Amino acid sequence: MKTALVTGGLGFIGSNLVKILLKKRIVSRCILLDSFAGFINPLKDNFSDLRKYRFKEKKNIIIERGDAKDFRLIYKILDLYKPKLIFHTAAIPLAKIDNLNANESKIGSVDTTTNILECINFFQNKKKYKISRFVYISSSMVYGDFKKNKVSELDKLVPKEIYGTMKLAGEIVTKGLCKFYKIPFTIIRPSAVYGPTDMNNRVSQIFIEKAQKGQTINIQGKEEKLDFTFVEDLANGCISAATKKNGINETFNITYGKAETLYKFVKILSKHFKKLKYKIEKRDSFRPKRGTLSTNKAKKLLNYTPTYNLEKGIKKYIDFIKFFNKNKNN
Repeated sequence: MKTALVTGGLGFIGSNLVKILLKKRIVSRCILLDSFAGFINPLKDNFSDLRKYRFKEKKNIIIERGDAKDFRLIYKILDLYKPKLIFHTAAIPLAKIDNLNANESKIGSVDTTTNILECINFFQNKKKYKISRFVYISSSMVYGDFKKNKVSELDKLVPKEIYGTMKLAGEIVTKGLCKFYKIPFTIIRPSAVYGPTDMNNRVSQIFIEKAQKGQTINIQGKEEKLDFTFVEDLANGCISAATKKNGINETFNITYGKAETLYKFVKILSKHFKKLKYKIEKRDSFRPKRGTLSTNKAKKLLNYTPTYNLEKGIKKYIDFIKFFNKNKNN
């Protein structure tokens, strides 16, 4: 039985990976390793209700509770289930939280990665089995301030804060150990991921929730841009990179491939919320200046083609929230 292990499998990105892996029959079952850590208000209204929509269908899903830095637990999972694909999505899910604690950030991006790869190598040496791919989910924050209109995988990596720094450190650990241990790997750099069941207080979620409640949306910089990426597009891109030979030992930007301003995001919202209010504020100069990520490499090697532009993605996100609010007490 072909199996995938997804660390952080109950999270926003991890859960979408699992759904598509099973829907497309890439694997027969998924092992979800999750610590159930609640960095984002775990007891907040609707937290458990929102999360249940991540997995309506629980068939062929096994949940293991624990931390990816626990060697014995990783050993047990690899020994028992022998996953061929490992997607490492577990980490603190938001830059502004990571930036409060460098050590927690290091544990999430560096220590857990080291631990998993050490355990994989142990099994390879014992000749029990080999994995077909280790996929490390990094971030576009590794680039720091964008110095050009389109940033490619070949551009300089100069992270500006703790989150990007530790994500880059995780990339270095992945490349170094995987090459040394002869483990096939792929590194993914997403950007501004959004979509149904997100509850990590990303800018897209904050804007939509404020629009719903009739609260004023604060836009930090009218020209501030993000390469908004719908979560299903990211999941499909990750899976293509993990299953195609052209993805072996490569790094990919998996985004929509066209940045839009926060102002445009709000203007699209105004089509759905007629009484929407907003105000323009000065951008936070400490935050990295971001923009478009080139997806040419992913298109060429993986035939990656995102399907959700910002209007289509926002509509699907809002439709889900309306459905959720209508049914949350049922």
